[in-house]
Amino acid sequence: MEEYLREKKREYSEERKAPYSLEDLRNIMRILRSEEGCPWDRRQTFESMVSCVTEEAKEVVQAVKQQDMDNLCEELGDLLFQVVFYSQMAQEQGLFTFEQVVDGISAKMVRRHPKVFGGRVPETDEKEGSQWEQIKRAEKAEKARAQKAKKA
Repeated sequence: MEEYLREKKREYSEERKAPYSLEDLRNIMRILRSEEGCPWDRRQTFESMVSCVTEEAKEVVQAVKQQDMDNLCEELGDLLFQVVFYSQMAQEQGLFTFEQVVDGISAKMVRRHPKVFGGRVPETDEKEGSQWEQIKRAEKAEKARAQKAKKA
């Protein structure tokens, strides 16, 4: 484990007064997946974590349906942890990084909200939803073309 993470591990082992940050969560995941971390966390794969991410998503839905906002906060944290976990495994395999996940979703939200970010204003919410779907279909078609070209 690199010295930076060793120092963070010591820091996280002490009583904490300040709130944790997203970067802290990512460091905690790196520590858990390190040789000095948790054997269970190190053994996990994309496939082995499917039931965990599915369960956490279901718990978010349940908290919303029950209007249990305290539990919703906790369950959203659990779901965020799954995103961090998957991103860490991907980074370890050289597939993609957490930053790429954030960049990808941010770019997608900007593209899919031309009303807000592009100056084009649909007249109604219905037209806005239709525009969202049109953009989504165009993105999927472009992605399929790119994958097909990549295979050729």
